[in-house]
Amino acid sequence: MRHPYWVGGDVTERDDLIARTPEEHRARGIDLRLRTEVTEIDVAGRRVRARALDSGAESWTSYDKLVIATGARPIRPDLPGMDARGVHGVQTLDDGQALLDTLARAQGKRAVVVGAGYIGVEMAEALIKRGYRVTVVNRGSRPMSTLDPDMGQLVHRAMEGLGVTMVNDAEVTALRTTEDGHVRAVVTEDAEYPADVVVLGIGVRPETELAKAAGLPLGAHGGLLTDLAMRVRGPLADGTVWAGGDCVEVLDLVSGQERHIALGTHANKHGQVIGTNVGGGYATFPGVVGTAVSKVCDLEIARTGLREKDARRVGLRFEAVTIESTSRAGYYPDASPMTVKMLAERRTGRLLGVQIVGREGAGKRVDIAAVALTAGMTVEQMTALDLGYAPPFSPVWDPVLVVARKASAKVRNG
Repeated sequence: MRHPYWVGGDVTERDDLIARTPEEHRARGIDLRLRTEVTEIDVAGRRVRARALDSGAESWTSYDKLVIATGARPIRPDLPGMDARGVHGVQTLDDGQALLDTLARAQGKRAVVVGAGYIGVEMAEALIKRGYRVTVVNRGSRPMSTLDPDMGQLVHRAMEGLGVTMVNDAEVTALRTTEDGHVRAVVTEDAEYPADVVVLGIGVRPETELAKAAGLPLGAHGGLLTDLAMRVRGPLADGTVWAGGDCVEVLDLVSGQERHIALGTHANKHGQVIGTNVGGGYATFPGVVGTAVSKVCDLEIARTGLREKDARRVGLRFEAVTIESTSRAGYYPDASPMTVKMLAERRTGRLLGVQIVGREGAGKRVDIAAVALTAGMTVEQMTALDLGYAPPFSPVWDPVLVVARKASAKVRNG
């Protein structure tokens, strides 16, 4: 999700966010039809019906192989005032442009962000950079529900330190508007928060209405189900339908269950796998371990694997260890603090998950744990990892190895 860096001014040109233009696609022989909406998939007849948005004309197009990449749609609660001017989701480039236009016209500098996941906290930072007074309204008890509550509390404190007003355990019930239909406040059961602009960061759902209507199989989270080659499962698809990106569910390699994770890293890999297979080659997407990294100003937030509640839900018994360390050798200038939490399975010592909250140099350390999870390593095996060391980069015992050593001891003695 690249909008926060554009809205916050880190990326100044919209076109910098476009990987390939329509002209570049057409130059590669792709018949790209913009402003054309597919309204029906006829799997049995191997064809799709589409409507040209400008003229309204409808037509059927036959296919030998079909790729569904419909993405995800932002969650937009059905509440009074939700369609008011000044209320923005941030899914597409057009959404980002509409938000920038509102920010340029706004008479005041009060912003409310609804939701405190990755989108919410990153948009809070972007709005701070634009000079807004930011309130984040969150239905959960802590921001960043992708973290355990104790790690989410660290994010809460840091965001308040940046000047963000955090409102947790708050359910939005309505949005108030001015006489001319512009948003003016966000209302919860207990309070009202003035707003010149509202950004929705509540999350997304797979956009699979077309696939569902066509009878294709969906998972528990509403995403399409595919095999390792990204072919849609089931006899109806008949091996001719592929799907990838935010509209599919993926296998969590740690829990063994299907999940919906809307991330560009996965979508890019899906596209490569599908393109290879549709073109007659062979490639697979084995699954994910749930790695994500984000930042709010100078605070870095990262996680991979399972949270405590994830492990409990799938019946795993585990030990949890949390340590505080620094990004560099303690005596080296500008060493910054970080907190690292690790989960390990009892008896086996298998790594289950890692969460990191800290300053510069903290976030990308989660990749060590992501590789260890993918390899099925134990925490004891991790303690012997031959990681790079020099005082400007880490203490002699990297924080991830420190927490692995403590987790290993706890597993042995537990």
